Amino acid sequence: MKIGIIGSGHIGGTLTRRLRALGHDVTVANSRGPQSLADLAQETGATAGTVEQAADQADLVVIAVPLLAVPGLPAELFEGKIVVDANNYYPQRDGEIPELLDRSLSSSRWTAERLKGARVVKAFNNIQALHLMESGRPAGAGDRIALPVAADDADAKRVVMELVDALGFDPVDAGTLDESWRQQPDTPVYGTDRDAAGVRQGLAEARP
Repeated sequence: MKIGIIGSGHIGGTLTRRLRALGHDVTVANSRGPQSLADLAQETGATAGTVEQAADQADLVVIAVPLLAVPGLPAELFEGKIVVDANNYYPQRDGEIPELLDRSLSSSRWTAERLKGARVVKAFNNIQALHLMESGRPAGAGDRIALPVAADDADAKRVVMELVDALGFDPVDAGTLDESWRQQPDTPVYGTDRDAAGVRQGLAEARP
């Protein structure tokens, strides 16, 4: 696939490396500009670009930036595209957003409302970057970690679940974007390395 990655931090950088290793055509962008990504591009063979270049012609775009940066993204670029929301809301970093603080809105629904027309899928937000880099296993392996995937769009969810599987993790259907709060920080599956049964149990045990 042609994949754009917006954000070059722990998760964005890791997905750039892992997805390039799988042979995908990756363009990576960040807020500091393509020149700041020269080393990552040289290491991985990814293309360093602007946010516009990362989204242009992409089959799928990963957003891995601080949540407070989402409203500043050019929403029209993502219309009709599969957008993987790998973000988390951290009040100490992102400021007080009342509907996220009281969990009346999931952070992915909040993101989707700011990227109107995007086919938003919540994934890769609950795993540590080092484990995303090093802990992928073949299908059927006894120690395979599972990752929850939530979306309203069934086809977009399927595409991302297949990508999760290709990266070496068991994808678990985590429901809709409104249910994706179950994989946010301070829930049983956040930051843990559960198998598929454990992820399903953790999602069911999550409390607002």
